Order: sequence, then C-alpha cells, then structure tokens
Amino acid sequence: MKDHMESQPVEEPGSTAENAPVDGTSATVPVRTGRMAALARRLRQPIPGARTRVRFEMPPEEEAGTSLEATGTDDDHGFGAPGPRMSSQHPLYVGFMGTAGVGVALLVFYIASNTTQLLLWIVAALFIALGLDPVVRWLETRKFPRPAGILISLTVLVLAVAGFFATLIPTIVEQVSEIVRQAPDWIRSFLDSDFFRTVDSQFGVRDRITTELDKFVKDPEAMGGIFGGVVGFGSTVANGLFGTLIVLVLSLYFLAALPSMKKWAYRLAPRSRRPRVEALSEAITDSVGNYVIGQACVALLNAFFAFIVMSILGIPFSVLLAFVVALLAFIPLVGGLIAGVVVILVALTAGWQTAVIYAIAYFAYLQFEAYFISPRIMQRAVAVPGAVAVISVIAGGSLLGVLGALIAIPTAAAIMLLIKEVFIARQDRH
Repeated sequence: MKDHMESQPVEEPGSTAENAPVDGTSATVPVRTGRMAALARRLRQPIPGARTRVRFEMPPEEEAGTSLEATGTDDDHGFGAPGPRMSSQHPLYVGFMGTAGVGVALLVFYIASNTTQLLLWIVAALFIALGLDPVVRWLETRKFPRPAGILISLTVLVLAVAGFFATLIPTIVEQVSEIVRQAPDWIRSFLDSDFFRTVDSQFGVRDRITTELDKFVKDPEAMGGIFGGVVGFGSTVANGLFGTLIVLVLSLYFLAALPSMKKWAYRLAPRSRRPRVEALSEAITDSVGNYVIGQACVALLNAFFAFIVMSILGIPFSVLLAFVVALLAFIPLVGGLIAGVVVILVALTAGWQTAVIYAIAYFAYLQFEAYFISPRIMQRAVAVPGAVAVISVIAGGSLLGVLGALIAIPTAAAIMLLIKEVFIARQDRH
C-alpha cells in the first residue's frame, strides 16, 4: 500500500485538469513566447571563444604621497617591488649603454633616411591638425560636439583644395589645347620670316634641323626617354594624390586624438615637472594654431584683393591666379612678393600698362597689409623678430621646400620660447 502511494505522481499546484486550457491554439502562445525569450538570451550571450578587444590605456596617475614606498603595498599589481638599479659607474653598465646608444642612433638614422616622405606627410598632417584645432575648440564652445567640429573643419579644407584643382585642371587643359592648335601656325610663320631665311641661307639651319629630327625619330633610346618621361610624370601625379589623401587621413586622426596625444606626451615628463611642461607645450601648440589661422586669413584677404584688381583690369585667368596668390601668400614674408611677380608676368599679356597698374595697386596693398592688417590678425600668434623670421624661412625652404617655409616661423617661435623659459631662466638663477 505504501509503495503504491509513493508511485503515484504528485500533482503540482495549478496543474489540475481544470486549469488546463480548453483551446489548443491558446496553449501555443506561452510556448512561442518562451522560445523567443530563450532565443534572445542565446543571441545576447557572447560567441564561445570570443573576447572583447583589449585596449591599451595609460595607467592612472598616482596622487602625491601615494607611491609604493609611502603606502607599503609593493605587490598591488602582482609584480612585486622593483629592485635596486645597477650603478651607473659599473663597467658593464657603461659599456652596454654606450653600445646600445650607438645602435639606437644608427637605427634612428636608417629609419629616418628611408622614410623621409612618410615623415614629411606626418609633419604636414600634424601642422594642419594644430592649425585646425583652434577652429574645432571654437566650435566646441558653440555647443558643437568635437567630432562634428572636426568634420566641419576638414570638409571646408577639402572643398578649398578641390576648388583649387577644379579650377586649375580645366585651365591647364584649355591652355595646352590652345598651344597645340596654334603651334603649327607659329612654326610656319617663323619659317617664312625674313630672319629665318637669312640664317638658313648662311648656316643651313633647315637641313640641320631635318637631319636631327630624323636621327631623333629613329633613335630607340630617345623615344624610350620620352615614354619614360610621360610615365614618370604620371607616377608623380599619382604619388601626389596619394600623399594628399594620406595627409588628410592623418590630419583627421590627429585632430580626433590630439587631447589624448597631449596627455600621453605630458606623462613622459617627471611628475614634478609636468605642470611646467604642460604650460610650455600648450603655449607652443596655441601659438602654432593661431599662426596658421592668422596666416590663412591674411592669405585669403590677399587673394580676394588680387582677384578684385585682376577682374577690374581684365587680366586673364583671374580665378586661377587668385588661388595661386592664396597659396603663395601663405608663405610668410616672401610669398606675397612672389605672388605679385607671377601675376605681373601674366598681366603683361594684356599690355604693359595693365601690368604697371596692377603692380602699383598690389604692392601698395602689401604695405597696407604689413602695417595694418597683419599686426591685428597675428596679435595672438607668434612674435618673431624680422631677422630670425627671414633666416628661418630660408632655412626651412632649403631643407623641406614649401612645407619647411610654412612651418619655419612657428618652429622658430617654439625654439625661442623654450630658450627663454628654460635656458635663460636657468642661467638667471646662477
């Protein structure tokens, strides 16, 4: 009897026949809901064996007085306390460090000599990032998120570059087509001139030219040189476009990571000197950014004035020349002078009177710009003596070309600030 009672199934509460659903279709609703919930839980679970990507982060900066010696917790991270350093006067230490120093210097020289183009791209991207950072911070003060400010700044820059090339390429194609179309007439008129007939009768120039042309056409090395020159020009254009793309992408990354990059750089200095290093670094980066923005404003005003004068005087290719003036005027001190000479040479095609009028108007504007516009725009930028500015621009242009001329004055200003605040301050204390 007892075994019979134990073998009876025990009914759970709520499982009686009277609680069972009468309709068969309604019983499937809880089953489907349970299956959906189980499927959702399974989808939320991580894939077996998958792990989240490990991000390398800077360890938090310890507060003053919380060092390992002060707290006594030398195994917080499980690695134990560091042992004593080897004496710097030990022969093994001196020999090893000297050899390692020479090896590192040779390695750095080898890397720098074989990655010159990449280093130039990095310097150009960093220069652009420091120049656009004040604009991004200004947009942040206007309640724009930093990604939106970066996107707006780079979009304006890309549109300006695209506008320049969109104006430059059709003009070049038009001028080359015009030259090719008129070249036969120019050659024919020259061959029919009295001057060429006189020279040809005395020296036999026509026969000499015909002979040399035949040799040139039949020479495979000469024809191969022409083909190689065309291929080299195409590769140069492709490398230029690729470099422009790389600089824009690096500028985007530098702009996005500039605050983090500064924090990382400040942590490389000893903690006792970090406030001073941070203050000097912020002053240098701010001066570079203000210089780039100020010089860009000066260049745009210069190009706008040149475009108005060229449009009034009827100088050809005024839009393209305005872009050229803006690019050249961005180079300090000598850029405006070179731009004026270029436009004057083009203006000579419209008459010497037009060229003289433009020269008077443009160089008068340069004087006005030097005494009234630049001091007001560049008052928050760097202050470099004239002699140092000229020397730095020439040296930068000789070393790195146009890029060196652009970054010469900010670099000179940074060096002068470091000399003033570090070296001279140290000398004054002795």
